Amino acid sequence: MELATLADLEQWKNEIVREVTNLIKGEIPQPEKWVKSGRAKEILGCSPGTLQNYRQNGILEFSKVGGTLYYSMESIKNTLDLNKRNVV
Repeated sequence: MELATLADLEQWKNEIVREVTNLIKGEIPQPEKWVKSGRAKEILGCSPGTLQNYRQNGILEFSKVGGTLYYSMESIKNTLDLNKRNVV
């Protein structure tokens, strides 16, 4: 049995609100290919410093446009997959 943390519930709520808002607007949600730092931190559940370390150590692919950093969702998903653990 897995327990959801308060942060997990907050993230799910935000995703549901975002999707319902898009449906109300008549927009079809598109899969995210690149996300800004705030969204990457939210998905990974990490601090700005950890995100910077992931960037500097080549753990996450990123792109910088102007002063904004974008992170590859594929890279984020791969990082999560590589670090998943089975809890017994």
